[in-house]
Amino acid sequence: MSLRPLLLPAIVAAVGWPFNEADTCQTMPFAALKGWKDADHAAALEAFKVTCGDMSGEEWKSLCAVAQQNPNARVYFKTFFQPVMTKTTEPALFTGYYEPELDGSLTRTGRFRYPIYGVPKEVRAGGLWKTRRDIEENQVLKGRGLELAWVENPADIFFLQIQGSGRVRLQDGTTIRLGFGGSNGHRYQAIGPHLVELGVLQEHEVSANRIKQWVLDNPEQGQEIVWENPAYVFFRRVDDVPSDKGPLGAMNRSLTALRTLAVDPRYVTLGSPVWLEHGGSIPLTRLMIAQATGCAIPGPPRAYVLFGAGPQ
Repeated sequence: MSLRPLLLPAIVAAVGWPFNEADTCQTMPFAALKGWKDADHAAALEAFKVTCGDMSGEEWKSLCAVAQQNPNARVYFKTFFQPVMTKTTEPALFTGYYEPELDGSLTRTGRFRYPIYGVPKEVRAGGLWKTRRDIEENQVLKGRGLELAWVENPADIFFLQIQGSGRVRLQDGTTIRLGFGGSNGHRYQAIGPHLVELGVLQEHEVSANRIKQWVLDNPEQGQEIVWENPAYVFFRRVDDVPSDKGPLGAMNRSLTALRTLAVDPRYVTLGSPVWLEHGGSIPLTRLMIAQATGCAIPGPPRAYVLFGAGPQ
């Protein structure tokens, strides 16, 4: 659920619901939030401060100005915000994403033969462009000087595109960072369910590592499966972000591991606090900040949790 600002005269004005008006929203007391009292609100406040200054509207700017004064975090959120839950017919689904680290080169070599592309001018113009199959099978970008780096296999590029940002370790020991640059406008199509339909994997076996290994072990059939997803992501070099900071998100600010949530901005205002209660064998209950988005996040009950960088 999101936290929307309260109407507090002389301090902030109401900025409205963070959800689409077509959804049914219900206010809730803070006491109804499981684990709220003992949560680390200070960490959430630090993440909120990173992007709150970029939010539009005088109300958000007023809230940000108060946050920058380093108030007691739990009191701050409880004073200025109201928990709001959106009711949908779809079950909520939370998954994780991260910043991959790939081995690569700035030039094509015998080992590194697959290009990571920058944004072509056709994509910058907006609208739908060529599909993944068109781009990779027909090599429509070859020779246009858009190669940002070269990596070992196309599966690495595919999963880099799913994550939306990453790092490439060069052979001299240096690292370059890549951020989301744009997309071809096609809707993301997950390939895991397709592998289940084919009987290649059982539903409980579907994971990024299993899918990637299967694609590598079955290059021809794997390539056809990957091309079932028409969406294609292009990147840009990000040279001004320190290595100890997170990748840039939709608000062009560094994201915070285990505090940043990627959401559908049609339903959740970017920059706003979101209270997450996730059960299961590894529960995660904490105050998150909606600072990122992605082409595979449709609707209000869907979000990604940023877990950080690297294989861990």
